[in-house]
Amino acid sequence: MSGMVTIREEDLIESIADALQYISYFHPMDYIRALAAAWEREQNPAAKDAMAQVLANSRMCAEGHRPICQDTGIVNVFLKWGQNCRLESDRSLQEVVDEGVRRAYNHPENKLRASIVADPAFTRRNTRDNTPCVLNVEMVPGSRVSVDVAAKGGGSENKSKFKMMNPSDSIVDWVLEMIPQMGAGWCPPGQIGIGIGGTAEKAVLLAKESLMDEIDMHELKARGPQTDTEALRIEIFDKVNALGIGAQGLGGLTTILDVKIKEWPCHAAGKPVAMIPNCSATRHAHFTLDGSGPSFLETPKLDDWPKIDWTPDKAAKRVNLDALTAEEVQSWKHGDRLLLNGKMLTGRDAAHKRIQDMLAKGEALPVDFRGRVIYYVGPVDPVRDEVVGPAGPTTATRMDKFMDMMLDLGLLACVGKAERGPAATECIAKHKSAYLMAVGGAAYLVARAIKKAEVIGFADLGMEAIYEFTVEDMPVTVAVDSEGSNVHRLAPAQWQEKIAREGLLQAG
Repeated sequence: MSGMVTIREEDLIESIADALQYISYFHPMDYIRALAAAWEREQNPAAKDAMAQVLANSRMCAEGHRPICQDTGIVNVFLKWGQNCRLESDRSLQEVVDEGVRRAYNHPENKLRASIVADPAFTRRNTRDNTPCVLNVEMVPGSRVSVDVAAKGGGSENKSKFKMMNPSDSIVDWVLEMIPQMGAGWCPPGQIGIGIGGTAEKAVLLAKESLMDEIDMHELKARGPQTDTEALRIEIFDKVNALGIGAQGLGGLTTILDVKIKEWPCHAAGKPVAMIPNCSATRHAHFTLDGSGPSFLETPKLDDWPKIDWTPDKAAKRVNLDALTAEEVQSWKHGDRLLLNGKMLTGRDAAHKRIQDMLAKGEALPVDFRGRVIYYVGPVDPVRDEVVGPAGPTTATRMDKFMDMMLDLGLLACVGKAERGPAATECIAKHKSAYLMAVGGAAYLVARAIKKAEVIGFADLGMEAIYEFTVEDMPVTVAVDSEGSNVHRLAPAQWQEKIAREGLLQAG
């Protein structure tokens, strides 16, 4: 055996911190190329506009070194540790890696949002530095340490699916059953990772790890499948896109950009299968350490991004939030594009729960919701001259159970991402309210519309506090109107039928 290689604690910390900062503002270029190609092919104007916002946002983040998405994720680290390497540290590997996470998320020039809560079943207190990460370690032959880092947003992670199948069950049928149930909270188009085999936890791990691979579906289809697994990838890819769900669930030709599959032998009595989507803020990077010092990732060239200068739709209606009436809200129709101007409130899970608890105790609320619009968001802290950091929408379905309560308080409308469930849709129709959708995965672009931000309630909740934002021309689409017409139910069904009737995906 050759001499041991020493991996210095500081080199591992610095490399992880650098990689996490890097992936917060640089998309992987394979994703940008695949999304740009999908944008060019797209025939649904609403989906095409959503993809244009994601692509324009991506370039802005690359230039400004600010997060692609306000949800800067839970950190996943995959370490393949060469058996010839020793870690020079008195701390555990978990503690060393977490120090890298802490350093990245508290970086003064690009502070990232702390989303991790400890005591998950009870108090759910924010750890304030996004630690701990989820660490996976494998010992392998060799004299180097190979590291994959990923930051996984809650919207996509929450859509993870798992099933202990019988050996004869169809994986394709199960995927096609699950994808529509996942809605659009994972911000399609992205990739889906599938793990087959092993045990319950191994299948889920395989699915997650598969998402680290480069997008190569276009090349795979061009050369044709050479294995059963490759054929399965293509079949799932074609059949999922034929569902017509489209970008942000608005209907269209591209719901996924790739399907990744990893396998492991399993017990003869079963077939564990897991599926995890990766969102529009696909964030992962790879580096190696060999004992010679830290590893820094190479900066991509801005010329590699497509030249998309997104501007609001000329047909969009300007709305003055400060003079908004119930009558104006009722005049909006599903699919309308609006540009919001004036003052809006923010609030998400923790704020809604606290409002519910205060009302139950008969306590006075810190904010009057009458005649107001609420934005479901947990922004990133501002840096330099920003009034607020990236502030894209969070998944609105999590607020569905509070809809009746909030509309009873006099709220006129709400803004979030993805679909609303049947009960919330009915509730919106009953109150003659509306739900407006902002594009998930365009957080920095959306934040440019926010001219002022002030915490006005529940300051102790950190990013979940109630803010008042002053916005100028913030782009949204009417997703549920006062009649209860729901874009996320109507548009994908139309596009599924159109794709089948006109054979729109045959060429791809």
